[in-house]
Amino acid sequence: MPHRAHFQRMEDSTQQDWQLIAGEFMQFAQKLPDRVIQHLQLLEGDYGGFPIDRYTHSLQTATRAMRDGRDEEYICCALLHDIGDTLGSFNHPDIAAAILKPFVSEENLWMVQHHGIFQGHYFFHHLSMDRDMRDQFRGHPHFERTAEFCALYDNPSFDPHAETFPLIEFEPMLKRLLAQPKNTIYKAAVTPKHQ
Repeated sequence: MPHRAHFQRMEDSTQQDWQLIAGEFMQFAQKLPDRVIQHLQLLEGDYGGFPIDRYTHSLQTATRAMRDGRDEEYICCALLHDIGDTLGSFNHPDIAAAILKPFVSEENLWMVQHHGIFQGHYFFHHLSMDRDMRDQFRGHPHFERTAEFCALYDNPSFDPHAETFPLIEFEPMLKRLLAQPKNTIYKAAVTPKHQ
């Protein structure tokens, strides 16, 4: 039988309980890249009317960023920018940003979280929406970065004939990115203590 804590209310927990829980958590956290990859693969075969499925779009976006010499964090953001499509039909950028938040810089997080509005510049007018909705953020320090992400990588990545690297090309960098959080309230608990 697995070892488990014995409290029924957190206020009654002990340090020993939390040492056990923390040990289990660390093992669970090490498998985060595998769970993220599995979730990304749920987009395979999900066309939603687009010329290519959302999985291929994600790979193609990351391929373009990699070919352009972007750093690993940026490429991983490109790869995961639409991972929220399965659960966040009306707010997919928020889901992707929530997954990436502990691991990426402020500018990359903002780019992922706002890319939906910026990508709308290319199609919102076809839906009787304001294609310049992104202008509400004009002057923001990350406006140009996000506009560039959409222009260079997200917008053109619906091409069935474009170069598209397989997921295996991105797995090592994704595993490195998700290995150590930078921004989390649990940072002190998950950072190895030096003797």
